[in-house]
Amino acid sequence: MLHDTTPAADKRAAFRAGLNSGRLLRFPGAFNPLSAKLIERHGFEGVYISGAVIAADLGLPDIGLTTLTEVAGRSQQIARVTGLPALADADTGFGEPMNVARTVQVMEDAGVAGIHIDDQVNPKRCGHLDGKTVVGRDTAVQRVKAAVAARRDPSFIIAARTDAAAVAGMGVAIDRAKAFADAGADLIFPEAMAGEADFQRFRAAVDVPILANMTEFGKSKLLDVTTLQNLGVNVVIYPVTLLRLAMHAAETGLTTIAAAGSQEELLDRMQHRRDLYNLLDYESYNTFDTGIYNFRV
Repeated sequence: MLHDTTPAADKRAAFRAGLNSGRLLRFPGAFNPLSAKLIERHGFEGVYISGAVIAADLGLPDIGLTTLTEVAGRSQQIARVTGLPALADADTGFGEPMNVARTVQVMEDAGVAGIHIDDQVNPKRCGHLDGKTVVGRDTAVQRVKAAVAARRDPSFIIAARTDAAAVAGMGVAIDRAKAFADAGADLIFPEAMAGEADFQRFRAAVDVPILANMTEFGKSKLLDVTTLQNLGVNVVIYPVTLLRLAMHAAETGLTTIAAAGSQEELLDRMQHRRDLYNLLDYESYNTFDTGIYNFRV
């Protein structure tokens, strides 16, 4: 009821233990707090909070227009409702190394278990768009060092993302990944990998956990969990999957209503009221204080 009771420190410890377990951790992207509760109910290991999804939710493209305040606010809303660790997209850290340091502490306060910082120029763009530009290696490493130095909870996960493969080639991306690991990154996120061979190269090159981004309609081949596990990947994110499913369903529904004049034929595609109430745990609210507000589920 209300907020999940699992302390943020425990979620972070669970995330760190999962990274060290050798198991593949699956983090679907939550587009709102309610979808985060659904992710937990279906037995996943964590929740991902995508910058692209936050931007889209605001009606904006993913080209670095969102602010730290917006990202932290939505991250807090999502993290508070689930006992799962949440990994949040912090773009470039919203500025220079001192901004990165502040971003880490603001996101710690939001209750997430970790963030990833990338090496694109600021403002950045979606990692699966053409025309990306990355900052110099030294600047990218400074961002990671700033993030590591700023965290107050040692279990808070600092993930370092590199977009260099699509810009300067795999050799440069791997060199950056090694430098990020040396700077203290707990997790390496190589963006826009083409397929198994790219992940094999990264796995062989770095001795810290790595993350796979299985976003649809992008530059990466969609790999199943067995393949990813066998490749030695530690975390897989599905950043926009649920939003895309929900928006497609909404578009189909609106088309039907416009054409048929009623939603009657859509009822079997909807989440039933009782299932929504169950997910929201209405019964606990009713039990909490029937003297203030009572209702029948």
